[in-house]
Amino acid sequence: MNIKTIGVVGAGTMGNGIVQVCATAGLKVIMQDIGDAQVERGLTTIAGSLDRLIKKEKISEQDKQATLANISTTMDLADLADTDIVIEAATENEAIKLDIFKQLDQLCQPQAILASNTSSISLTRIAGATQRADQVIGMHFMNPVPVMALVEVIRALQTSDASFQAVHELSEFIGKIPIEAKDSPGFVANRIIVPMINEAAYVYYEGLASAEGIDEIMKLGMAHTMGPLMLADLIGIDVIYAVIKVLHEGFGDSKYRPCPIWQQMVDAGYLGRKSGRGFYNYADK
Repeated sequence: MNIKTIGVVGAGTMGNGIVQVCATAGLKVIMQDIGDAQVERGLTTIAGSLDRLIKKEKISEQDKQATLANISTTMDLADLADTDIVIEAATENEAIKLDIFKQLDQLCQPQAILASNTSSISLTRIAGATQRADQVIGMHFMNPVPVMALVEVIRALQTSDASFQAVHELSEFIGKIPIEAKDSPGFVANRIIVPMINEAAYVYYEGLASAEGIDEIMKLGMAHTMGPLMLADLIGIDVIYAVIKVLHEGFGDSKYRPCPIWQQMVDAGYLGRKSGRGFYNYADK
């Protein structure tokens, strides 16, 4: 594999998880975010995740220190200029992502691949914002990244076979299972799971059952390991809302109409586990 150094844009839930799995695999990783607080929070999360693995006797203290030694941090995108691939894991906002990719296109070495962890936004449109469209691709990791095996590898219309093969090899190298998907709103995983979560939100919004009741019905009746509303809290209420809007706008189909509760919860700051409250209250947990 030719990829040795990786840049990751974003130190949040997805970003720090991507950093952890890449660094654990022995790759040098630069984690970038806009401020010291975000970067420090990302490092603390990684260290905590590694500590839990030590307690479970899955890794040693030496393994933890080796992983952390592979990670450096920065607040400057320019510090990612010499990496072989940059994986963007910023907020699920198209304007923000397009701006990041335009900057990376100017900063990074010509052969570098630019990947996005977007949950739903068009990779073809992102690629079109750069002068290296054939080297732009989607790497959609699942949450939590250190645990979940899947990486959806999404080809933009312009993505070259060489870029796809490089990302496929990278995904396997870091211990993931890459599955190819074409560029379409929500791709495959979110096109299937988010409408189900949206319907669960409608059931809750209409008062048919409590959040706990809805989740238990899906767990006991459908053998799901996690109920849809708890899953929404894990993914992030704002992220689910962004994805369902992309599906609704992208397909123009009323079956993707967002439940009104998403906007209400975002307005209230109830973003799920990351904010301490979503469909469930995590303040005391």
